[in-house]
This record gives sequence, C-alpha cells and structure tokens, in this order.
Amino acid sequence: KGPISDKYKYILQQNRISFEENKHTEENILDADEIIKSPGIPPKADLIVKLMSQRKSIISEIEFAARYTDAKLIAISGSNGKTTTTLLIYHLLKTAGLKVGLAGNIGESFAKQVIENNFDYFVLELSSFQLDNMYHFHANIAVLLNITPDHLDRYNYDFQQYVDSKFRLLQNMTNADKFIYFLENEAIAKQLKKVKYEPENLPVSLETEVKVGAYFQNNSLKFNSKGQSFEIDFTKVPLKGAHNAINIMCSVLAVTEVGISYTQIMSGLVTFQNAPNRLELVATINGVEYINDSKATNVDSVFYALGSFEKPIVIIMGGVDKGNDYSQIEKLVLQKVKALICLGKDNSKLKEYFGGKVDLIMETQDIKEAILFAKGIASLGDVVLLSPACASFDLFKNYEDRGAQFKEAVLNL
Repeated sequence: KGPISDKYKYILQQNRISFEENKHTEENILDADEIIKSPGIPPKADLIVKLMSQRKSIISEIEFAARYTDAKLIAISGSNGKTTTTLLIYHLLKTAGLKVGLAGNIGESFAKQVIENNFDYFVLELSSFQLDNMYHFHANIAVLLNITPDHLDRYNYDFQQYVDSKFRLLQNMTNADKFIYFLENEAIAKQLKKVKYEPENLPVSLETEVKVGAYFQNNSLKFNSKGQSFEIDFTKVPLKGAHNAINIMCSVLAVTEVGISYTQIMSGLVTFQNAPNRLELVATINGVEYINDSKATNVDSVFYALGSFEKPIVIIMGGVDKGNDYSQIEKLVLQKVKALICLGKDNSKLKEYFGGKVDLIMETQDIKEAILFAKGIASLGDVVLLSPACASFDLFKNYEDRGAQFKEAVLNL
C-alpha cells in the first residue's frame, strides 16, 4: 500500500517484473499460486486471512530463496543478540577466507544474493516473523541465543506461541546438523525437555562446565567441540558484558563446526566491530559516558545493558510497550539507576511501575530535552544510557532513527 523507491522500481523494471504501489489489486493477489509475504505484515491482516481461507501457500523470502541454493546455511535467532552474533559469525568466516553471504534480517536480500553470487555459506539472521512462514528450510547449523517475552502482541499474548515460533529454526534439521544454544535460558531448557529434536546439541553456559560446547569461567571462554579444546581470554576481545560472552561462545562454536582454526578465530575476533545502537559509546563528556543502546527494544535487552555497567546510571526508557514485564529489571534498577527519563507518548506504565522505586523520574517527548535532563542529573563517573525496552514508532521512524537522534543530541552537547 506504500510507495516503492526509485532504486527498487528500476531493478523491477530492468528485470521485467510487474509491480504496483500505493494500492493492492486484491484479485491479482488472490489469484496467485504462492505468496511471499513481508515479515512485517501480521497474519491477521484482512488480505492474509482471505488467502489463508483459500489455503494459498504463504511463505517468507528466506523459505523461497533457500530452495535455490546448495550453500550450507547457518541460521541465528533469539530475542536478543541476533545481529551481533550473525555479524560476528559472518566476520569470522569471511576473514578466514571462506565464500560467505550475509542475509535474513540484515544485509541484502537472500534471494538476490542466491541469484547473483556463488557462496558456499550463508549466515542468516532470522526473526520469529520470518520463521512463521518457513516450512521446508533446512539449517545445517542453528543458533538459538535466548527466548524472552517479546512481540507478544503478535502471538496473542501467549508466550508458548512465541517459543514455538523460535523453535521452527530446528524443524527440518537432522542428526548430522548442529544446534547451539544458551543452556541457562529457561524457555529453551523447558522446550528441550518437552520435545526431542534431531540435531546434535552444543550448549553454551555462563554457570556450568559442559563436556561438549562452551562455557565461561574465570574471565575465560572455554571451548570443546569437533575434537578441539581451547580457551579465549574474554578481557582481550572487543565485546563486553555477559550477554556478549554468550554471543561470542555461540559464534565461535558455529565457525569451529565449519572448520575454522583457533588462529583464524583469534585474528577475526580482534578486528570485529559491532553494529551501531548496541551499547555503543557515543561520547564521554565531563566524565559522563553517553551510551546508545537504542536496539534494546525489550526488557531482556535492558537487563543485559544494566548488567554491563558498575557505575551509577541515568537511564532513558520508553516508547511503544509490547507487553513488557519490568519485574525482570527491578533489582538492577534499584541497585544502579539514579534517575529514569521516560521518552514516549505514553509513559504511564513506566511511571506506575518505577514510581517510588527510582529517586527521580522525568518525562519528555523530545530526545534533545531528554539529553539536557540527563546532562543536568549526571555527575562525574556516571553513565547516561539510552536503553528503551520499547519499540520506537511513537516518536521515531525506527530504532536506528532513535539511535541517530540520540547521538546527534549528545554530540551537540
């Protein structure tokens, strides 16, 4: 129903693909044999409901493109950490000299790359929305980082439906394939007790010494898989925080299974640069660190962000609430947060939950004003942290826009 940019119209015209914009000719769509649906379109949309009633095949672009490639597929999902882990696996394989593509919820269209390139591997970041319309897709290596409540508005506020969606990642895997997952995630552990899955399990743990997989102990990441045992000093890698220990362990296990050596892994790790909007240090001004964590669109992300700092925190939260349960971060907020700045059109839930628990709560609908509030509150040695726990669509185009405006406002100080 929206406009198509000139760039994409040109590609469609060059390839003689018909298109329409700013409207749908419903009978044409209903006449189709198969529909490739954008993951952003909910299953309850009227046109999708009509198609489903006619038993039409509705698939995702990932399902479609996977039919046409013989490349090995490394698929990554989880409520948090997907992009960091996907980018790290891609970087480690690429720096090791492998022919590898990056697609899914990141990078260029998977289908476009399948046409144009001859990759031996694809690293695919997959959201639950993409997985919902995948049926025959077969991952050779699957990584499931965590499952915590998110997008529950899309899953009838039923957490098990969301868990089932994430586990579609494993639906066609065999005992020759590998499943890498975070051992201490409650939802994953519960599902693995309920259902027997085919691939070999390679758990990663922050608490338990595992025989096959990886675990964290005394600031060291310890690996044992494919007959290899080695350690990585966590203090020497560019990613910080317990959540990134999980991301690194999953990434290194994945590339070890592909056959990348310890030496290649280490040379790739030290040159890795994470994507923006993920605990990104924007600037240190008058001894105060300003951190852009705009990608933290759920409570679990904020939990990890708060756990990454020992300094007092002025936190900026708010936006479009997706059914958040703030009890998960209450203890950390009480320990670390000196002020909460609510940035959103409706801040009532945040104010109601943290009222009386945080000494100072302020609210605004202007990110520049939020930064000025933070500047006035923060003192030497503090952290000003944008970690919203909410979607951005009330005041911004998306989380990238929110992060960009935060950075601009900080740098204007």
